[in-house]
Amino acid sequence: MRSILLIIDAIVNIILGFFLVFFPLKVVDLLGLPVETPPFYATVLGGVLIGIGIALFLGMEKRSGTADGLGLGGALFINLFAGLALASLLIGDRICIPLRGYLILLGLVLFLLLICGLELLVYRAGRGQSGKSDE
Repeated sequence: MRSILLIIDAIVNIILGFFLVFFPLKVVDLLGLPVETPPFYATVLGGVLIGIGIALFLGMEKRSGTADGLGLGGALFINLFAGLALASLLIGDRICIPLRGYLILLGLVLFLLLICGLELLVYRAGRGQSGKSDE
C-alpha cells in the first residue's frame, strides 16, 4: 500500500507541476487561487513539484517496492527542476523586475545548477563505490 501511495503522490506532483509550469494562469484560475501576472510563484512551484515527483520515483527500490527516501539523487532533481523553472521565467522574459532582482534570481539559478552538478558528481561517485545512491 505504501508504494502505491508514493506512486500516486509522484504522478500527481508531476502532472500538477507540468500544468503549473506550462499553463500557470489557467491552473491558478481553475483552482480559484489569487491570480498574479506574471505567474512567478506558480511557475517556480510547478518546477519544484516536478522535481519532487521525479525524486519520489527515484527513491523507490524496484526490488522491494519500498522507498528509501529522496536522498541526494532526489535533491538533485528537485533543485534542477526548480532552477529550470526559474530560468525559463528569466530567459522567456515573462517577468518584469528591476535589474537588481533579475541579477539576484540569475545568481540563484546559477547556484542551483552548480549544486546540481556537485550533487550529480557525489551521487555517481557514491553509486560506483558502494552501490548506494546517497553516499
